Amino acid sequence: MAKYGKKAQETVREVMDMFKKGELKSGGSGKKVTDRKQAVAIGLSEAREKGAKVPEPPKKK
Repeated sequence: MAKYGKKAQETVREVMDMFKKGELKSGGSGKKVTDRKQAVAIGLSEAREKGAKVPEPPKKK
């Protein structure tokens, strides 16, 4: 069974396109995102907000 749904994949793809164009900003400070992993995390977070099939984020210890 798939770990991520189609809607989640589309959302992450859209966010990564914004990242590659240099248009992606972080939520809190509004600074430009320069890390690829952070861009993916933002995409997954947005997908969760939209109700897409995405596993829960790992819990901090």
